Amino acid sequence: MSFPSITRLTRLARRFQTDARGNVAIIFAIVSIPLVALVGAAVDYTRAVSDRTALQSALDSAALMISKDAATMSASQITTRARQYVDSLYTATDAPIQNFTATYTPNSGSGASILLSANGTMPTYFMRVLGSNFNTLPVATSSTTKWGSTRMRVALVLDNTGSMAQNGKMAALQSAATDMITKLSAFNTTTGDVYISIVPFAKDVNVSTSNVSASWLNWTEWMAEPPYLSQNGYPNNLASLVGITTPGVWIDMTGPGSNCPFTNSSYGFSCTDRPATLSNANSASKIPSSGNYKGMICPGEDSGRKLSGKASIYYNGCYTSVSVTLKWTGSSATCSGKPSGCSCSGSGSSKVCTLPAYRHDWRNVLADPSATAPDPRVTPAPDSTLTQYAATNPSASVSNGGWTGCVNDRDQNFDTTNDAMTGSGIPSKLPYAEQWADCLPATITPMSNQWSTLKSQINAMTPSGNTNQAVGLFWGWQTLNTTNDPFKAPAKDPNWVYKDYIVLLSDGLNTQNRWTQTVSDIDARQELLCKNIKDPAQNGGNQITVFSIQVNISSKDPTSKVLQDCATPGAGYFQMITQSSQTADAFNNVLATIAKLRISQ
Repeated sequence: MSFPSITRLTRLARRFQTDARGNVAIIFAIVSIPLVALVGAAVDYTRAVSDRTALQSALDSAALMISKDAATMSASQITTRARQYVDSLYTATDAPIQNFTATYTPNSGSGASILLSANGTMPTYFMRVLGSNFNTLPVATSSTTKWGSTRMRVALVLDNTGSMAQNGKMAALQSAATDMITKLSAFNTTTGDVYISIVPFAKDVNVSTSNVSASWLNWTEWMAEPPYLSQNGYPNNLASLVGITTPGVWIDMTGPGSNCPFTNSSYGFSCTDRPATLSNANSASKIPSSGNYKGMICPGEDSGRKLSGKASIYYNGCYTSVSVTLKWTGSSATCSGKPSGCSCSGSGSSKVCTLPAYRHDWRNVLADPSATAPDPRVTPAPDSTLTQYAATNPSASVSNGGWTGCVNDRDQNFDTTNDAMTGSGIPSKLPYAEQWADCLPATITPMSNQWSTLKSQINAMTPSGNTNQAVGLFWGWQTLNTTNDPFKAPAKDPNWVYKDYIVLLSDGLNTQNRWTQTVSDIDARQELLCKNIKDPAQNGGNQITVFSIQVNISSKDPTSKVLQDCATPGAGYFQMITQSSQTADAFNNVLATIAKLRISQ
């Protein structure tokens, strides 16, 4: 090589050494490797987290399912069965399970448990550029289900209103509720682990006629006359003509054979030929003039036209008719302005004017009608066979023995509280017995672990009447309490943990309670009730979890705000279903949530 050639090479080397035009490409090439690794690590890590979440869900579900039968299986059977459950639930094919264990710990006083553990590896897509140590990521988790130390009380509050007869809703409810009882009973590995109550409701609930003599029932409305009459006045009342202002005194000219003084348009009911609650009572245009019910003015079934809260209510008695004579004396006595039949005799201070009439008393007739309102101007008619007959005839009243078992709301605000059903006075803490035309045949079943009895009660449910969700919820709450009669739950063992649930299903908006048929007013009472049910301070520190299900076929009704508000906050506690066939799924969702809430670890 010649000297010039060496000189040129030396010059080129120096120029290359000082030339920076290719540095960016070199630097990028060097930096790209960790950049790709970092971005890829995020992608691979996200995949691993997703697979672990799927594995965790599979283990949780499998642990719950295996817990039902673990006590009756061997260790190898538990492992085999649990692995079968997991394999059917875990679908992440890029991270197959490599190791799996199932460990069962029998109940030794603090509860039994099942521990499922599984792990595997997931191949990476990007992190492998960092070397062979990063070709895979571990996927591992475990799930422990503990039972026996946690016991369940579940109140099923079920709509039995007339609309449940439509679109197969009642049949779907009966099937789903029966299935739920079967599945809940599987958790009853030790006597006392599971108790279930059933509260069928419409406007009222049926507490069973076997309680007819119970001290916690209020019979005042059962025995009371129609409140529209006592509040707004009696037909053609002549009491004021003789100066009587005593409330409840009704005197007029109607008696045996007279036209019925009641019309649906004026009073909300008409007449029957005997007490309306008797099975053979018939509508009557006239007051009976002979027979066992002579002179009795018996109000029929209330239409609710005047008092909406009294729709479909029967009044358990009749007004009797007792002959009396109204009398005015002195020189100012006159028949002017008096009904036909008034006559006068004498003159001056000896003048006497008289008017034959009838006094009407609710459910009762006294031998001397003037005894309750002593007044010389109202006297029993002489030789009155009607007076003698009525004084000894009890047919004007209906005994409590005719009661069909229904009760309605307690007085406000006891309709929204868990106060004991004791005492007397107004407001009343006692539920009011009433004779309702649509009284449900299915009665409240208190907390029980007699599964066949519970299922029989579900099968006995027949839809009828209007909707009052609050009265059902109130009694569902009562069946969870362990302190107050009448349907208190068995006492809780302090060595165990208890969880209480209410499952409320209703297919419509509220339509009638004891006071009104205005939806917003009924909902307002229910909102207060639901707030108290979920307040631990109202339950001795105990938390009650509430599930609510609105059956809304074809989305006919708006979403019920009160049902939403009543449910425990969180996803899944309120469900809306739009087809009867979805009832089973709704109950299964509730059951799944209850099962998950039993997991203690």
